[in-house]
Amino acid sequence: MDQQEKNLESPRRETPSPSSPSAPSPAPRSRRGKLVALAAVLVVAGIVLLRWHPWNKAPESGAGEPPAGARMRHGGPGAMANLPQPVTVATAANGDMPIVITALGTVTPLADVTVRTQLSGTLQSVHFEEGQIVKAGDALAQIDPRPYQISLANAEGQLARDQALLATARVDLKRYQTLLAQDSIASQQVDTQASLVQQYEGTVKSDQANIDTYKLDLTYARITAPASGRVGLRQVDPGNYVTPGDTNGIVVLTQLQPISVIFTVSEDNLPAILKRMHTGARMPVAAYDRSNTTLLENGVLQTIDNQIDTTTGTVKLRANFANPDQMLFPNQFVNARLLVDTIHNAVIVPTAAVLNGAQGQYVYVVKPDNTVTVRVVKVGPVDGERTSIASGLAAGERVVTDGSDRLREGAKITIPAERPKRAQGASGASAPSGASGAHHGHRHHASQPQGQ
Repeated sequence: MDQQEKNLESPRRETPSPSSPSAPSPAPRSRRGKLVALAAVLVVAGIVLLRWHPWNKAPESGAGEPPAGARMRHGGPGAMANLPQPVTVATAANGDMPIVITALGTVTPLADVTVRTQLSGTLQSVHFEEGQIVKAGDALAQIDPRPYQISLANAEGQLARDQALLATARVDLKRYQTLLAQDSIASQQVDTQASLVQQYEGTVKSDQANIDTYKLDLTYARITAPASGRVGLRQVDPGNYVTPGDTNGIVVLTQLQPISVIFTVSEDNLPAILKRMHTGARMPVAAYDRSNTTLLENGVLQTIDNQIDTTTGTVKLRANFANPDQMLFPNQFVNARLLVDTIHNAVIVPTAAVLNGAQGQYVYVVKPDNTVTVRVVKVGPVDGERTSIASGLAAGERVVTDGSDRLREGAKITIPAERPKRAQGASGASAPSGASGAHHGHRHHASQPQGQ
């Protein structure tokens, strides 16, 4: 026992005391514990901050509503729909709405003549320049007239001979009639002489007709313009032998002033057009280029075809144009706009405001509290970017023209174009004359607390 107690006491004696200079220091182990505790605190603080989000909290608006950021995070798509949507609006106004029918047409000259010779002969000369504007009766070409001059002279000689024979026969007839009165000759001889006189008279008439024919040939040898217009390219050169059977002729003459446009409209539009024409009113027609943007010429409706094309259900119309600047050219494709009538004092809105849905055509009407409501309307005539409203909307009401794809019944809206006006009114400056009554009302209510 004594030996065991000695063995147990010996380690205690070997353990140095803390105050001994040779004992190891516990400082590193204490610092390591502090670092671990600090890291744990930071982790807990980070978790709290991530779940709390104190930086997203905003001062309460006074109405008890959560801030916009919280609504967006916790409300989902429905909360996004409740946010005011920026839109563009326009005010329905009264005005004149034209009833216009637009159709594709072709410029058609009133006279398109292929100038051909009416007799055979050698083309001596041409008296026009290609593309020249000529008047009716101007000389265009000359055919060699000498063969026809010779034929004319021959016919005149034959006429003189037959006229002399006729004169002799008439003298003999007068003599025979005198002798018959004296009962000196038979009546049969007198009758024979009378028949001879009539025969010569017929021959003289035939000779005169031949003379007139050759004179007309001489007139045809000088080819003139049958109408006023513009000549095209020459089809034959001088020196060629021309005949009436030539297909191309000598030149093509096209009348440009005035000129017409032939266009087709649906048979459904025919009653309104006929009703207007029967009153004797002149119906204006405007011709635009193929892009339907540039006005070329203004004219009037001239006539309507006498039947409807059963294959297409359309009818042809012709409109005449003075064409002083020659902006309309033959066979040119144009867009014809026929003004059938004009509706006065119609309710007009931009075409972009009218939408199509399952319930039909409708618009978003802006209420005074800057919310919208769906209004079903009946649309009247449309003129490009303007649409007339036959029923369902009154003048002075505001409708949404842009941004309607994000709207629904009762949705709140903002009008960015009006923000500068509101800011100016809130600062005490005079409001612009174009501000709406609803905006003045907002500014009036906002100033009441200040007065109180």
